[in-house]
Amino acid sequence: MVKLVQAFNEFDNYNQKDPHVFTWDSLSYPQEYFLALKLYEWVLKLNPDADEELLLASRSQHIGRWEIPRESYPDGREAYLKWRKDLALFHAEKASSIMQEVGYDDEQIARVRQILLKQKLKVDADVQTMENALCLVFLEFQYEDFYPKHSPEKVVNILRKSLLKMDSHSHQFALGLKYSEKGLAYINEALNNIK
Repeated sequence: MVKLVQAFNEFDNYNQKDPHVFTWDSLSYPQEYFLALKLYEWVLKLNPDADEELLLASRSQHIGRWEIPRESYPDGREAYLKWRKDLALFHAEKASSIMQEVGYDDEQIARVRQILLKQKLKVDADVQTMENALCLVFLEFQYEDFYPKHSPEKVVNILRKSLLKMDSHSHQFALGLKYSEKGLAYINEALNNIK
């Protein structure tokens, strides 16, 4: 447990450098620090018996995300996918480096990388838990700010894709969150599109 606490401290210290501010309940936080804490909390809600590697992955999933901004890549879907892939590798490298510094072995580091890179989604239970938690963090903390900035078609399509990546267990959590009337309507429309 000593190593886990040390790793968490290192991850959190790194994410507290995020220049982007996230405001929630009238309090302001470095964005990736706040979201990492919430991702960790969701992972524990979804799997109270989560193993150490999953907990480590949850706290470092988007570590240093601000260092590779979307704007540093061209417009378009191909560039977007390249950015996402490069980001995932960056997060995995950063998390691996910190884990090595605090004394984790190669096997544990490799397992955390596997989860961070979302290998074997729908097959690997820990990877699925991580995907569920990521979608729930988005829905709980970012969705209401996100959807008014985009067309209804785009919002429903993104929600549909997110809901398809989730399992039925996490759908129940998603439907239990608080949404505006319009926000909930989009979610119901997306759910109807995958049934």
